[in-house]
This record gives sequence, structure tokens and C-alpha cells, in this order.
Amino acid sequence: MTHPRKLVHTAHMPVRWGDMDAMGHVNNTVYFRYMEQARIEWFYAFARKLNTKPYAEQGPVIINASCTFLEPLVYPGDVEVKMFLGELGRSSFGSHYEISMDAKRYAEGAAKMVWIDRKTGKSMPLPQPLRTMLEGA
Repeated sequence: MTHPRKLVHTAHMPVRWGDMDAMGHVNNTVYFRYMEQARIEWFYAFARKLNTKPYAEQGPVIINASCTFLEPLVYPGDVEVKMFLGELGRSSFGSHYEISMDAKRYAEGAAKMVWIDRKTGKSMPLPQPLRTMLEGA
């Protein structure tokens, strides 16, 4: 079953020389950092819209993450990471990523996030503003 995806953020960042490994291409772990950076930028922007402090009392945690490597990225260049939100649960939602450089896609990724109460560490229903945005996808 295909779930609708809503583009919520696009991040741009440079490929750094230190991102590469001994094989001469960006190390596989760095792709997860690119996705993380896009996710953090989106979350902080979303928190500002709600006029709350990110991660103060509640927020998302990742329960799984994946990446499909389509082509090796190499230095130099700037990557574009598009972040989409999708599958919606009571306390969880899916995020999806496209990593591109010069309009060519190099990787696709995903991460499922669960909204938690930071004091208890337990899942809790998604905040209504987030649910409303996701339902409008």
C-alpha cells in the first residue's frame, strides 16, 4: 500500500572532504547524518510555528531508519535532502528522504518516528497541529 507523502523540508549542505572514506566516496553512515540534519531543521522550524521549545517536554524519537544507496556521492559538491512525511499512526509517523546532487538522485531513505513524553519515555498521541498537517498530506 502506498501512503501519501508531503514534502515538508528541503535542506542543502556541502559534502565535506572528511565525509569520504578510504574507497573515495561518501561513507554510508554520512547519508544518515544528511537525513538527520534535514529532520532536525524541519523539527526546529515546526516547533517555532507552534511557539514551543524543541525537545522540551515531548518530541520524536526514531525507532527505525533505512537508506538505499543508488550511486556513490563524492567530494566536492552540495547535497539537497528533501524530507517528506507520510504514514500516520496514533503516536507515530513516517519520514522519507531523497538525497540528490546536481538534480541526480543518489540515495533514498526513511525513518519511522514515535512521539514520546520525555519525562516518562512513553509514547503519546501526536500533537494536534502535527496530526492536522499530516492528515492534509
